[in-house]
Amino acid sequence: MRINLLEDAWEQAVPHEQFAYLRRNAPVYWHDIPGDTGFWAVTRYHDVKAISRDTRTWSTEVGTAFLRDQTPEFIEVASLMLLNMDPPKQTRYRRLVSAGFTPRTIARLKDQVRRRAERIADGVLDKGGEVEFVTDVAEYLPLQMICDLIGVPEEDHAMIFEWSNRMVGFQDPDFRTTPEDGEIAAAEIFQYCDGLVEQRRKHPRDDILTSLVEAEIDGDRLTREEIDAFFVILCVAGNETTRNLIAHAMNALIDHPDSYRELSAGLGDDKLWHTATEEFLRWGSSIHNFRRTATRDTELHGQRIAEGEKVVTFYMSANRDETVFPDPYTFDIRRDPNDHVTFGGGGPHFCLGANLARLQITCMIRELLRRFPAAEHAGPVRRMRSDFINGVKHMPVRFTTAA
Repeated sequence: MRINLLEDAWEQAVPHEQFAYLRRNAPVYWHDIPGDTGFWAVTRYHDVKAISRDTRTWSTEVGTAFLRDQTPEFIEVASLMLLNMDPPKQTRYRRLVSAGFTPRTIARLKDQVRRRAERIADGVLDKGGEVEFVTDVAEYLPLQMICDLIGVPEEDHAMIFEWSNRMVGFQDPDFRTTPEDGEIAAAEIFQYCDGLVEQRRKHPRDDILTSLVEAEIDGDRLTREEIDAFFVILCVAGNETTRNLIAHAMNALIDHPDSYRELSAGLGDDKLWHTATEEFLRWGSSIHNFRRTATRDTELHGQRIAEGEKVVTFYMSANRDETVFPDPYTFDIRRDPNDHVTFGGGGPHFCLGANLARLQITCMIRELLRRFPAAEHAGPVRRMRSDFINGVKHMPVRFTTAA
């Protein structure tokens, strides 16, 4: 079988057949990249989790978490970001930034998330039920919530959305203006954040940005550059990933109308909505992969991996591993247990905003099903061309108030 796990393959569809073949026959597979350094593709669930937890052998600080080689200038900037750090640097940074993501903080947001989801769903009703789901629904809730958390004024929300699209969509012609545009967008976000940080130092507010400015543990504080970098991560991880998870969830329900009807009939069943949300996450992982770099010569499944070689863990493949998930290609909203790796394979890089993402997905889908007992595709679904983000660009949907 020809193996291609690069951006042009993902634009067409999730390469499930390739992943199934690799899990069976080559769980550690050398993948070439034209014009770049190749990598070892790791596709089995337990290997993904083991690599995620072993930061001494598998580093993100060396070479970044991105699949392709990066320029020294990019690596220097990226080294300020949480996902490109190893312990102990990563441990120190995470302790400082986690002040804004306590369970108490997220619980306090529940009513706010629900109210925003209600307004978005009402907007779909006002449009007669026919919408471009990505731009009319999925993008709004995560964008608004992240901007609320950070304290971005309402009039700047669209600007944050554009910047985050340009940063993660540099491989997609619909999002980029030049090949270097992603780095330009990051610089623009940094500059914008500098202005907000200065405001918070003078006038503190009840938002995450103020928490970051004031965070202190044993006299240690975040630098301005570290705050800027975390701001970028929030804009991308909090906006892009959750937006795509919402789109994948609705796409799955439309493709499985029995599940749509069951959830629509069980709006008050919190247990069902809990298991359904976990299945949304397993089914539509928003990040394709995460790269590590070997810090020493080692071996995995009989393959010798040299120090400095790239090892890339694929989350969508791990979430379909037949040895872990019974009937992995069956969309089952009552699946339990469901220990997916959509938020990472555990360890220090487990997603800080996992519970906020869960809350947004549940509220948004629930409010839509509360108003619309049925939905169908009103046109073709178009996927993002990216080897990192599992994105949906366009998804025309027709909701109906009649069952």
